[in-house]
Amino acid sequence: MFFLTELGARLKEARLARGYSLDDLQNITKIQKRYLIGIEEGNYTIMPGSFYVRAFIKQYAEAVGLDADEVLTEYRKDIPEMQKEEVAQSFTQSPSRRNMKATSSNKMMEAMPKLIVALFAIVIIIVITTLYIQKTGSVPDVAEEDNKPIEYEQNPNSTPTKPVEDNEETPEDDTEENVEPEEPVTDEPEVAQTISEGVVQGEDSTFEVSGTDSLKIRVEVAGDTWVGIRNEQQQEQVNATVYNAGDIVENDSTANGYARIRLGNSKVAKVYVNDVELTYAQDRMTQNIILKLVNEGQGE
Repeated sequence: MFFLTELGARLKEARLARGYSLDDLQNITKIQKRYLIGIEEGNYTIMPGSFYVRAFIKQYAEAVGLDADEVLTEYRKDIPEMQKEEVAQSFTQSPSRRNMKATSSNKMMEAMPKLIVALFAIVIIIVITTLYIQKTGSVPDVAEEDNKPIEYEQNPNSTPTKPVEDNEETPEDDTEENVEPEEPVTDEPEVAQTISEGVVQGEDSTFEVSGTDSLKIRVEVAGDTWVGIRNEQQQEQVNATVYNAGDIVENDSTANGYARIRLGNSKVAKVYVNDVELTYAQDRMTQNIILKLVNEGQGE
């Protein structure tokens, strides 16, 4: 029978504060659920070794927003020390880079003669082709007479063309004078969407969206993170859960004019408002993004 240790209690408290279940944490860290339970209960005997105990605790702490190095240092007396045999084993299990480099060098040396022969053959083909073109490409000067300028005989009966005086007006000039220039048509500039700077209060960052009548939200996920969207009455608008890399969470909050986006790991999630990426007001892993649609016509 195992009970929660001080380290396990702190990790579990941080997990519950983020709203993660053990299944959610298993999806985020890829650590088996039984090992997560063992960490919270201080039951390290089920672990593959003390090396994995420290690694699993570090992943657990990072997933729930704690400083992993600080946790390992503060509770080092409760964590089993890593044995020298395990360190040596972890190094011996990885392939030797020197052997891999030597193998690749040997393969390169074996392929070198073939490459040299191929390059030599290409050079010979190029030389032969160049000589053939030079031999057959010379064209004798057959049409030297064609290059002479053609002389035309002047007909004595022909009358010279009368030059047009500068004073005479042509119909084209009259046409140009009568045509009035068209006034350029200018399009009225469209009002661009603007998003105010976020007002920070604890985990909340509030933004006002103006210059638009829509509030369409898209969250693109690049890693495991919790995503939830609620309206002003705190009603869930999407399935609030842990999303994986490549997932896209979308919701049209235009009718509500309000949206509260809960991000468990904001560093792996991008928020777009009407296809415009939102810049976070604060640099923290877990935070709430609150969006308010401001209608400039209200209050007139």
